[in-house]
Amino acid sequence: MSDNAPADHAAAADQAAPIPGAHMAAELASQPETWARAAELRTERAALPASGERIAVVGCGTSWFMAQSYAHLRESAGHGETDAFAASEAFPHRGYDAVIAITRSGTTTEVLELVEQVRERSSATRTIAIIGDTASPIVDVADTIIGLPFADERSVVQTRFATTALAFLRASLGHDLSGAIEHAQAVIDGRLDPSLVEAEQFSFLGRGWTVGLAHEAALKMREASQSWTESYAAMEYRHGPISIAAPGRVTWLFGASPEGLADQVTATGARFEHAAIDPLADLVRAQRVALERARLFGLDPDSPRNLTRSVILD
Repeated sequence: MSDNAPADHAAAADQAAPIPGAHMAAELASQPETWARAAELRTERAALPASGERIAVVGCGTSWFMAQSYAHLRESAGHGETDAFAASEAFPHRGYDAVIAITRSGTTTEVLELVEQVRERSSATRTIAIIGDTASPIVDVADTIIGLPFADERSVVQTRFATTALAFLRASLGHDLSGAIEHAQAVIDGRLDPSLVEAEQFSFLGRGWTVGLAHEAALKMREASQSWTESYAAMEYRHGPISIAAPGRVTWLFGASPEGLADQVTATGARFEHAAIDPLADLVRAQRVALERARLFGLDPDSPRNLTRSVILD
């Protein structure tokens, strides 16, 4: 055996060992590409409810937050009443023209049960599933399937599927995503501020459609790095939650800032974080912070504590 054998074995072991968060990192970085692909799915757009139809959008966890963002965008653009629910808390008896379920895995118990309930209650309500795994059980349950297999993921912690689903839905409302894609690429290529990664606590805020993004950013930080994070509608933040703002903590706003909020946060000694970029691209920046915090703390967001890719109840 050569004198270099131990070193060679160590190098081979290091090469074989998975890098914590490797899947999340690769999937996160691919978002500009998957958004661009989603924006081109014109045939799939035709399967969505027509303008004027009354619809509900459902999901669990991350998918629910994307549902919230889409619901606000669709209704505020005048396309019809649009409700968003956690799948376990929906009202399938309300007589919607259609129910859209967003689900990466297509196996989540609450989503499958809700879609089945809707179909049993009324043949007049169409069920549409936006999914990542096109071989999942929901394919046999929903009336219409819109597949985004190119955005499916291996990491337990979601990044690109959720944002790609929302990018697709934004494109269906006529949004030009070129700016969002450009901003997201710049975020991915840019340098993160180490003091942001090392902050003690994060409060994420949004207004209108970006409230869902704020909730998702907070969830990402909790899932990936076990961090103390909270999320609120921006105008509600001053009704109590601002009391936790302090030096070493971050208040991060997606979208337009309410008048005076930045000054009030800064006065507490907390950092007010607000980027003049498309809010969906700013969510990618929060994803990057979550990933780097996980690595800083020695955690693997591809296999986070107490979580699985899909929640399947017995």
